[in-house]
Amino acid sequence: MTRKHRPLLVAVVLTLIAALCTAGPSTAAPATFKHPGVLVDKAQLDFARQQVLAGAQPQTAAYNAMKASTYGALSYTPKPRAVVECGSNSNPNLGCSDERNDALAAYTHALLWYFTRDDRYAQKAIQIMDAWSAVLKDHTNSNAPLQTGWSGASFSRTGELIKHLYGGSWAQRTRFETMLRDVYLPEIRNGAGCKNGNWELIMTDAAIGIAVFLEDRAAFDKAVSLWRGRLPGYVYQTSDGAWPKAPSTCSSKDTREEIIDYWQGQSTFSNGLAQETCRDFGHTGWGLTAATHVAETAWHQGVNLYGEAGKRLTDGYYFHTRLENGAAVPANLCGGTVKKGLGPVTEIVYNHYHNRLNQQMPTTLAYTQSKRPAGANYFFAWETLTHADNPR
Repeated sequence: MTRKHRPLLVAVVLTLIAALCTAGPSTAAPATFKHPGVLVDKAQLDFARQQVLAGAQPQTAAYNAMKASTYGALSYTPKPRAVVECGSNSNPNLGCSDERNDALAAYTHALLWYFTRDDRYAQKAIQIMDAWSAVLKDHTNSNAPLQTGWSGASFSRTGELIKHLYGGSWAQRTRFETMLRDVYLPEIRNGAGCKNGNWELIMTDAAIGIAVFLEDRAAFDKAVSLWRGRLPGYVYQTSDGAWPKAPSTCSSKDTREEIIDYWQGQSTFSNGLAQETCRDFGHTGWGLTAATHVAETAWHQGVNLYGEAGKRLTDGYYFHTRLENGAAVPANLCGGTVKKGLGPVTEIVYNHYHNRLNQQMPTTLAYTQSKRPAGANYFFAWETLTHADNPR
């Protein structure tokens, strides 16, 4: 080897070493499932618990907010029903709010048990899950798939924590598993077609959580496939072409005009724009965080969807948090006016890309800090507690 070639060889070797050292889980499907591994794993919970025991922030403030919430009251009473009927905008609302709230309360109590080791909290989580598994038979009306996603996401996380961490009795666990398999999964596993993208991403969030909890490999692979087919149809990158791609479950959107209509009339596209940006930031935040939830659960199972997403996820959050933080709205975006209100949806994505991978995301960080401690709403809960500054 000549002396002039040595610097090139050294550079190549260093690049390979860096890649090996920073590589996350592979993109192959898991041979076996890791438990607990729906959104949060034991190492993350142990770290967060130690932070709370030490009085460290922001975890302690997040824990105190969780414990003081109505979802964390030991007097909480579930309101199950056999058929949950949810129309557009939850009208009619026959059990819709009750089911969502009960699922969030169950997850809250599962977390409270882990942090306090007070069995009353675990038994309350079990009581809520058992109440629903005793009676629920169906979700009906136009919002049924979305409602199933909202509630199924929280219920799968609850079941995962109780099944794999709590050593006490759960006599009706099989009945709860049957409910998730027979009532929830069929409603969400095939995606949402041409509905707004937050639907399918929320449904996929629930589907992958249920798949891990049930150790259903086919359902897991199906959820991953839905995510891979939807995310490029939800968050735009210039590498996609002159206009966004259609989601894989929405084959009818195959012209530029149809895509523009689907993207709320937006005809100018830039990195990070979302399919619902010009609808409102609230629904966009749901879509982005649901996509992140899927990637986080997959990460715990050894599937690196975060890596597949490349800059798509971080650009999506940057695009919207920049505007939330006060940047001027461009005249060519949504007619120069946007409806803000992204919500507390950035803890997990910031934790992965910054705390695990050391990417600098100052705009997302500023927004994240302004929303701490993140609470509970619809299908996400207490993520400052479980994921803030937690690279495990």
